[in-house]
Amino acid sequence: MNAVLNPTDLASLPAPAPIQQLHHYAYKARDAEETRQFYEDILGLPLYHIIQSDYVPSTGEYCPYTHFFFRLQDGSFIAFFDLGDDVKAEPSPNTPLWVNHIAFRVNTVQELENTKQRLEAHGVEVLGVTDHHIFKSIYFFDPNGIRLELSAQLANDEQMEKDSTVAHARLREWTARKEQWRKERAEGKVDAPLKPQQNDRPEFVRK
Repeated sequence: MNAVLNPTDLASLPAPAPIQQLHHYAYKARDAEETRQFYEDILGLPLYHIIQSDYVPSTGEYCPYTHFFFRLQDGSFIAFFDLGDDVKAEPSPNTPLWVNHIAFRVNTVQELENTKQRLEAHGVEVLGVTDHHIFKSIYFFDPNGIRLELSAQLANDEQMEKDSTVAHARLREWTARKEQWRKERAEGKVDAPLKPQQNDRPEFVRK
């Protein structure tokens, strides 16, 4: 790990670049055409760009690949690597399958319903429509085992701005409780995972 600069040197650093939007998120694909059929023919994301090489530019290692990109309405991309081995990526053994996912936004709840109907007609199992209060979502897996979510926003800008004013305080409280939990775990006083300080979804509490 690189040494951290002292506070004086940190203060002299340039400001962080304004990050405008997601450029792309990349996953491993089992098969490029199978993935294209799902994202382009079913979800409607156009295949937009392909990069092919024998060597990885960022590391210099030999690993032949086809890197292909599907374009979203805002100009960002979801991308994939077909490494020519016909093998999809394995899920993390210590992480529930519902945790790691990527969510795309659609404009209306009706579009969620329409997409659910379209996916199910192609044999794709869909969960939802699920009500998250500030948005509604459907969930499904692509051919590579990647969990996808489509979301339609319900909360307006004022509601989201109000939530943003308490986000740091809530995270600080969680961090303080987690530090105490780590101490108690090291002392052998607890072995269960830490629960959050409040439950924003009380309707799912088991009686």
